[in-house]
Parts: sequence; C-alpha cells; structure tokens
Amino acid sequence: MAAADLLRRRLHRRNSMSLLKTIDPHPSFAPQESGPLPERLISGDPAYKTWVQDAARGETVKTGVWEATPGETRSVKGELFEFCHILSGVIEITPDGGRPVIYKAGDSFVMKPGFVGVWKTIETVRKIYLTVS
Repeated sequence: MAAADLLRRRLHRRNSMSLLKTIDPHPSFAPQESGPLPERLISGDPAYKTWVQDAARGETVKTGVWEATPGETRSVKGELFEFCHILSGVIEITPDGGRPVIYKAGDSFVMKPGFVGVWKTIETVRKIYLTVS
C-alpha cells in the first residue's frame, strides 16, 4: 500500500472516530459535584455527580452520565431539550398539572423545552443524558 493511501486511511479513521462517541456508563475520571439550586429544593439533601463526556456545537449539545441521591426538586427546563436513559435507580417525575410517572433502569424519556414539574429521586439514580440548548 502506498504511503499516501495509508495516511489517507489513518486520517479517515481519526475523523470518523471523532464523529462517533461511546458513552461510558461508569467513567473512570472524577465527576463534577453539585446540588440543586436552593430555590428548587423541595425535600431531602440530594447530591449530584456529572461526568460530561462530550460537547459539541459551541457547548450547546452535551452528553454524559449524571447521578443523583434521593431528594425532591423543581425541574424547570426553560429552552433546554433533554433525553434521558436510566441506567440504575428509580425516579418519579410529575409534570405541573399532570400525573406522576415512574422511571427505572432501562427506561428512556424526553423532557422538552418548557417542561416544569417535580423530579423525585426515590433510589439513587444514574442516567445517560443528552441536552440541547
């Protein structure tokens, strides 16, 4: 194989890999640790861990893993679109004016821009998320 062909294949492989991202459900790097905004806390003392694994389009698209300990908070999405896939744990989400919905390991859902409701973590939850702002 000619050197130019080999170089072209290596560049193609490198470029292809940058457009494909595998999300590690148990990342080995340290998470960002946080908690709810005080004005959104309803009950409990939930702690959050976030492992951002990719960002694109000027940081407007992010994906990674998020974990929360039990507690209850107001969820206000504003202009944010969020896809979630639950890896472990149990949560209950109650849209304002709606009925509670339980999500557990294996479940996926979307919270669209404008969503407002209550997020209750019943058992420590870990999810893969994708947000678009």
